[in-house]
Amino acid sequence: MKDLKYTKEHEWLKLEDPSLKTSKIAYVGITDFAQGELGDVVFVELPNIDDEFSQNDVFGTIEAVKTLADLYIPVSAKIIEINETLEDQPELVNSDPYNDGWIVKIELSDTSELDSLLDLDSYNELIS
Repeated sequence: MKDLKYTKEHEWLKLEDPSLKTSKIAYVGITDFAQGELGDVVFVELPNIDDEFSQNDVFGTIEAVKTLADLYIPVSAKIIEINETLEDQPELVNSDPYNDGWIVKIELSDTSELDSLLDLDSYNELIS
């Protein structure tokens, strides 16, 4: 998806309003590639609202039938919302990773860190 930024660890970040160059609110989830590699997601460990993380910190975990994977925050940020729907329907990470399967909503601490993330073409090169 062209309007997303990606990490080498297979998280995506979508600015809430990408038209604003100073937009500091974003959604974070895992990529379709990542959910496919994990298999059926059975549990998502979510952080608490107001938790703060530095870029690349582990902010939660995803448990699939056969494995457990850490979630890495793409940029330094504060958690402002969690996707509570995942508590009862973790399979949304599999069925709709870019929309209903988002994991957290964040407030970026440093928008310059966005420059270190991958665009779609770079991410596709990584996974091919």
